[in-house]
Amino acid sequence: MCAMHPKKLLIMNILDILKKYTDVNHRLSQKEIVEILDNEYDMKTDRKSVKRNLMNLIKFGYDIEYSESLRVYKNKHGKEIESLILSDFYLNRDFSDGELRLLIDSLLFSKHIPCSQCKELVEKLEGLSNIYFRSRIKHISTFSDNSMDNKQLFYTIDVLDEAISKQKQVSFYYYEYETDKKLHYRKRPDGSIREYIINPYQMAAKECKYYLICNYDKYNDISNYRIDRIAEIKLLDTPAKPFEKLDGAEKQRLNLGKYMGEHIYMFSSKTVTVKFRITKPMISDVIDMFGNDVKFAEETDSFVTVITNVNEMAMLQFAKSFAPDVVVLEPKSLVDKLITETEKTLEIYKNYRGQNYGK
Repeated sequence: MCAMHPKKLLIMNILDILKKYTDVNHRLSQKEIVEILDNEYDMKTDRKSVKRNLMNLIKFGYDIEYSESLRVYKNKHGKEIESLILSDFYLNRDFSDGELRLLIDSLLFSKHIPCSQCKELVEKLEGLSNIYFRSRIKHISTFSDNSMDNKQLFYTIDVLDEAISKQKQVSFYYYEYETDKKLHYRKRPDGSIREYIINPYQMAAKECKYYLICNYDKYNDISNYRIDRIAEIKLLDTPAKPFEKLDGAEKQRLNLGKYMGEHIYMFSSKTVTVKFRITKPMISDVIDMFGNDVKFAEETDSFVTVITNVNEMAMLQFAKSFAPDVVVLEPKSLVDKLITETEKTLEIYKNYRGQNYGK
């Protein structure tokens, strides 16, 4: 490949300087751009050439801002001449520093992206800003890598995206940890690796984890799988089963907002209407978990009753986690399950305490 002509390279270097050194708070004059070209790019030029190339970049569609000022000077004949001076050039960016910081924080706190891949993504996001942003971001400490070490994550997402768009099935193996703290394929009771044939419908993030909302083709209910635990995914030619034909879908297409509100822990079980009493300081937590569709009733100075539709297993977990500030009132079947599990838990602790105190 032949080397690019220096005149053609000039415009690219000027654009690189704008990307690297400018934003609304850091602007450059034509003279400063000339100096940077000389010192860092070993390119000699003048302000007229810089101005011409800056104007060409603007014509090409780059969002470059600058200021204008009028200068009056006398020519060699003593006549006053007015000249328009352009300065304070900077490049408007697609993302503000605040937006980039939010995206980077989302990556840093994710639990489904392997550490090495997360760092690569952070570096790419940093590259969308300038040197000043990168110098400020250094204070963010690195995190321990508790994420799944699944190098296939982004490939898996690409395949699932294609499968959902084309309404096709996929097959995959599913990882799980064992006591050696390493990932292993989930197996059948006979020791063979279990292959899943899945009808995929949507990918969704919940509690810093990434889930696939789908149907395991052997059954007719809705399932959720951790995307970072999916391995060896393959796109199949067979059409996916429509979501509205599943049990519990009520012949409706997937309403993601409604589904996520009902599945606060992404458990797979039926949705029920639940009535439960909470202490009033729990109101914010309930809205965070269940969304704004909850209904409040029977309010007193200390308590309020909540009515909502929620996944049964998720509500069971929520009630156990926040007891005694959360007390389930209806349905009776859920109350009975909570009583049974609470009694079992209490009995286990009593037995444990008795065995250990007797030593």
